[in-house]
Amino acid sequence: MKTDDEFTEIRALTVLPAQREDIELHTADGLTLVGELATPVDGPARGTLIMMHPLPTHGGFMDSHVLRKASWRLPALADLAVLRFNTRGTSSPRGTSEGTFDDGVAERFDVLAAIEFAEFHDLPNRWLVGWSFGTDLALKYGADPSIAGAILLAPPLQKTTDEELAAWNDFGKPLIALIPEFDTFLRPEEARERFAIVPHAEVIAVSEAKHLWVGENHVCRVLNEIVARVCPGTGDLPTTWSGPYEMAENGTGENGDDQ
Repeated sequence: MKTDDEFTEIRALTVLPAQREDIELHTADGLTLVGELATPVDGPARGTLIMMHPLPTHGGFMDSHVLRKASWRLPALADLAVLRFNTRGTSSPRGTSEGTFDDGVAERFDVLAAIEFAEFHDLPNRWLVGWSFGTDLALKYGADPSIAGAILLAPPLQKTTDEELAAWNDFGKPLIALIPEFDTFLRPEEARERFAIVPHAEVIAVSEAKHLWVGENHVCRVLNEIVARVCPGTGDLPTTWSGPYEMAENGTGENGDDQ
């Protein structure tokens, strides 16, 4: 743990203070999933992010860099709790979740297990945050009464049907989609057409970004947009920190290789 009385720039590998706990989720079909819960060191959380990672068959896991940086920064900078987990059959340094990848079908039980964990532990103001494959899980299975809303990072809308998307009209909770200008799968113009069936959905084009959100400027934009929805009025997150912190080891996917 480093201690610095001067303000230090927050970089890609900066790990700010949080209470970090290895957790297990238990699915209705009998599997144990591994995960982590990071909460603020001082005082209660103002909100909770239940984060769902990109496609595991293409390298996505709970440590995919945007999710990992949210857990490293947001408990300290925004008083948010961050819950990350590996979906069935997915491995990361935390461990391997039981079961096998089911292309977004049986993963329904994984999403429900994460929501139930957050509800059982009285984590407040619960929001789903999905990235890529994780957005399909959020859209297909996340319309739970205990959820305050969903934030979608680079949704491909490849596994989510129009009927499943339209169901968010009846659900009525906030739905925010961040769409990279140069996304591989779904770009802003097409995204506005697809999301038009959910009139209250907010589609935000992020200029110059790509599907992997590589680059500290894009990560900061994503985290600021998340915090603005979960804790309105907070303002942009600080880019410097004064106090104890750690630096993660290099080579942990900042270049997007772990997406």
